[in-house]
Amino acid sequence: MYKNILLPIYEELLHLNENLKKMIGAKNPILYAAAEHLFDAGGKRIRPAIVLLVAKATSPYNTISYEQHRLAEITEIIHTASLVHDDVIDECNTRRGVETVHKTFNTKIAVLAGDFLFAQSSWYLANLNNLEVVKTISKVITDFAEGEVRQGSNNFNYKISIDDYIEKSFYKTASLIAASCKGAAMLNNCNENIQNQFYLYGKHLGLAFQIIDDILDIIGSNTSLGKPAGSDLTNGYLTSPVIFALEENKSLYTLIAREFKNKGDIEYAIEIIHKTKAIYKAKDLAEEHIQAALNALSNQYTCEAYDTLQLLSSYITHRVY
Repeated sequence: MYKNILLPIYEELLHLNENLKKMIGAKNPILYAAAEHLFDAGGKRIRPAIVLLVAKATSPYNTISYEQHRLAEITEIIHTASLVHDDVIDECNTRRGVETVHKTFNTKIAVLAGDFLFAQSSWYLANLNNLEVVKTISKVITDFAEGEVRQGSNNFNYKISIDDYIEKSFYKTASLIAASCKGAAMLNNCNENIQNQFYLYGKHLGLAFQIIDDILDIIGSNTSLGKPAGSDLTNGYLTSPVIFALEENKSLYTLIAREFKNKGDIEYAIEIIHKTKAIYKAKDLAEEHIQAALNALSNQYTCEAYDTLQLLSSYITHRVY
């Protein structure tokens, strides 16, 4: 289904995959191997796909400029860099079905590889020669750090609210999608109103994407997640399904308070969550953000790329069905 949705930019995505390795440009063979390992693992490339679609939708000629192609590639490099650091922090051993960088190499190499990718993305970003786009995208890297700190400081915190969770999710996931959507519109010299429409589209799409990921952590498989199911819960990250379940079943408090230390605690916690309405409530929350994303788009566009952005929104929530 996902590949069919992206048929309008199929060729562009093939070109993007070829370019990512060329852009690594690491002279050190270990750094190059670490970064190449990540890109070989694949991934859906959903973030650059959105950038390319926004570029097409906002172009009077339905075309994508060199700078917008580069922005799509930068977006994927930034995302990949954040995954390397996330995997180190979470001590995750697999990602997208293959060993993580720190597992294949070591933690020092993984941290350096992540730093290197952030540095490379900054270099290519500066070479777009568009100060406003640079300001918009560079803010994302500080947002990642903010989100990671917020997440880490709330480990096993059963008092966390849905608002706290949404704010953290914005910093860790939605900020990049929102900023890159806005950047694509900026590069087409769209007015501020249109830029903000696409920013809101990306923000709400990103939040919905994160909520669905968090549902999949409870109900999904390694294939759908790209990492082991239940890993967020094991690390003490209390996501929307857990927060909603806590409102219904107080016995979860005991398990969280002892940080799932006893054998079978994670399995029992997942069982409790399934017996509440938490999954349905989290799905509803994701649907609300999808609707907000669609509402942010005006109906002034009548092109295939615009229709694809709408279809992509539906795909995100249907990952759990």
